Amino acid sequence: MHIAMVGTRGVPASYSGFETCVEELGTRLVARGHKVTVYCRSHHVRYSEPTYRGMRLVRLPTIPNKYLDTIVHTLLSLLHSLSQPYDVILIFIVGNSFLSWIPRLRGQKVVLNVDGLDWKREKWPPLAKAYIRWSEKLATRFPHALVTDSRAVQRYYKEQYGADPPYIPYGADVQHRPPGKHLARFGLEPRQYILFVGRLVPENCPHHLTAAFEGLETNMRCVIVGDAPYAENYIRTLKDTDDPRIIFTGYLFGEGYEELGSHAYVFVETSGVGGTHPALLEAMALGNCVVVNDTPENLETIGEAGLSYDGQLGAPALQEVLAQLITNSETIETYRAKAKTRVQELFDWEGVTDQYEQLFHRLVIGEKRRTSV
Repeated sequence: MHIAMVGTRGVPASYSGFETCVEELGTRLVARGHKVTVYCRSHHVRYSEPTYRGMRLVRLPTIPNKYLDTIVHTLLSLLHSLSQPYDVILIFIVGNSFLSWIPRLRGQKVVLNVDGLDWKREKWPPLAKAYIRWSEKLATRFPHALVTDSRAVQRYYKEQYGADPPYIPYGADVQHRPPGKHLARFGLEPRQYILFVGRLVPENCPHHLTAAFEGLETNMRCVIVGDAPYAENYIRTLKDTDDPRIIFTGYLFGEGYEELGSHAYVFVETSGVGGTHPALLEAMALGNCVVVNDTPENLETIGEAGLSYDGQLGAPALQEVLAQLITNSETIETYRAKAKTRVQELFDWEGVTDQYEQLFHRLVIGEKRRTSV
């Protein structure tokens, strides 16, 4: 099959979970003999080669604006797709569902990964939230299939719209790395820091961790990995702390990200919205004890292999959990083992690729059978 992936910033992955999904899924589909094209935003992807890990890259411009960036690039990508011999187009982000009818003009099959319930994000004003809710309804009508990465989101679509989308999770494929130059760069010692990785936006709630950590009596450090466009005011407030133990690294990918993830004492996932968070899965795969905001999606991800705090209470609830863990290394070791085992059993990229490949085959081969009768 010839498969196109649309709606993300592109690869190499250097922003969020969607880009990681595109890279990991696309690489494996190529290895299985499929042709894969990834549409990239020219202002974001600086990689200049025509292919990456076997995937063909198509770079197109967009309007680098908080509200227009994604939708404009997706529109241009789907218009471009009309001139291409794609069998299947995998579109990411529910807000793009309005455009998912375009590939059908050429007879291409369309699959939409809706992610989490995006209208819950604080960054969106009322009009944008209304558009996203409308997009959810269109997601059950325009594409040939929609996919959720969380069973909680799957239940939402069934209860709200009578749809029954397949659940296909993310995977985790990271390499445990020894202590090295990246820990040294930030003055860190193994198992002597609490780690957060994610976009620094209000709905991801890193302020829960910084505020909780400020009240802890410990010689450990608090490491915040990430950044975000269009969130300058929030990030400025987040960094406005007098606690020298809190370190902001900015974006880290590849070896640096894996090195810090390999040696944390605890990994904290504070996000209050979204589906399955790849950074959480990867932290578990690296054998971390994880603590999560108690959203249904986060609790679904960790099962019995992690701890949670009341996200409605925020920092005070998180501080209580962290205070207990700092003085209880036996609990830490127990949850590290549980987390790693859970990811190995349930969140494997090869298994994820199997499910997408089977879905694509059903759509494409089913159509060929109907037209041959």
